Amino acid sequence: MTVALTTLRDDLIRYSEDHAVDLSRVYPGHVRSAENLLHYVALREHDVRELQVRLSEAGLSSLGRAEGHVRATIEAVLRALRALDGEATSPPTGDWLTFAQGRQLLTANTDALFGPPPVGRTARIMVTLPAAAADDYGLVRELVERGMDCARINTAHDGPPAWNQMIDNVRRAAAETGRSCLVAMDLAGPKPRTTVADGDEPHRLHAGDELLLARDPEPTGPAQPTGPARSASGRRVRRVGCTLPLQNVHVGHRVWFDDGKIGAVVIATESDALRLRVTDVAPKGRRLRAGKGINLPDSTLPIPALTDKDVADLGFVAANADIVSLSFVRRPHDVEDLQSRLAALGRDDLGIIIKIETLQGFEHLPQILLTALRDRRVGVMIARGDLAIECGYRRLAELQEEILWLCEAAHVPVIWATQVLDQLARTGQPTRAEITDAAMSERAECVMLNKGPYVADAVALLADLLGRMGAHQHKKSSLMRRLRSWQAEPKVPL
Repeated sequence: MTVALTTLRDDLIRYSEDHAVDLSRVYPGHVRSAENLLHYVALREHDVRELQVRLSEAGLSSLGRAEGHVRATIEAVLRALRALDGEATSPPTGDWLTFAQGRQLLTANTDALFGPPPVGRTARIMVTLPAAAADDYGLVRELVERGMDCARINTAHDGPPAWNQMIDNVRRAAAETGRSCLVAMDLAGPKPRTTVADGDEPHRLHAGDELLLARDPEPTGPAQPTGPARSASGRRVRRVGCTLPLQNVHVGHRVWFDDGKIGAVVIATESDALRLRVTDVAPKGRRLRAGKGINLPDSTLPIPALTDKDVADLGFVAANADIVSLSFVRRPHDVEDLQSRLAALGRDDLGIIIKIETLQGFEHLPQILLTALRDRRVGVMIARGDLAIECGYRRLAELQEEILWLCEAAHVPVIWATQVLDQLARTGQPTRAEITDAAMSERAECVMLNKGPYVADAVALLADLLGRMGAHQHKKSSLMRRLRSWQAEPKVPL
């Protein structure tokens, strides 16, 4: 085991040395975090499961909770192994990140991004503000009073006048209640959406139906579809438009509509459109309306993360918000683009949240984190809605865990998002499954709730759950406080 661990340690040291240029570009306060991230990436390039079992059987750390302090964990196990072998050991003298420093860095970075923690819990609560928050100060104040620590405004909706009113209400509520509540603004990003032709009537699609997906919903001139007017099922082939170019989409690629409610596959490419066959839809079919999202998980669209609208909105965000969220991040260059634009606006101090909602973004996450760590205030959002469509629900279960692990290694706070207590926020009654999901979300540094008529109740319940679970769990580690659920029964004489 000593030889295996020594080889692992030497490998991760070499890996970080190979990325010396990347480390030199990181914000000075994040250098050790970036180095620990590289150590973790190097560690996870090995399959150490058999070694873990052997270490556990010897009563030693299995490395399963090493994320925040990789080198320190390996060095500690090596010292213990040498002591078991009868070798003389001495306290560690290396200049690597200690266990305590790893925990302190994550806490400090979380506080830097979201402000001081609330009383009774460490995980923050972010809430997406509805349009009514612009005019209803009472709603905003209730959200702050019941536990909202960060108000989220989506620039895909409303506009500067409404955003200004929302921000004013948040600032006022925070001042009057004495609670910290920051403002985060989402840039909408390049989300392809449908535009429906054929008289703008919504299309009801069934499995086996074919449709044409085009950049322009209305064919003009000679660019008419060349395939048959009816599908193999005998139904009319509908034509649906897309708001963004459809480059690099090929036969066999998957296409999802309306948050994954309708799935299709490309069966042919035509002069101005893609011919699709519907593969996944409810048994009775489903209507496809205009303005619904389109996901292309197999395709690399040559579009930047910042659209023209995002660039225009960024001026308002930089002047008024505490945090900006970058949507549909696919590669490090997307983060660099935002960083350079914020610097030009004199707001390189603005907090940045990287939203991971595409498969490409997940695959490039180590490099994206290294780029993001050039800024002081940075976080990552697990946008489980689009991510589930991109990678599939089965794979999502693994991806959300891997994102948590990688961000912990970088000491970067994570926002757990999408459909948290969604049923409660919308109907006033939670489901059993979403209570468990909300409890598991405590492993993140912040949890996001979406809007709904009962969102204030959802905030209150989530605040209570996070406080309770924080006493039992920290990241991947169970905390064994005294349990009062089962008291020792008094002995009864026979």
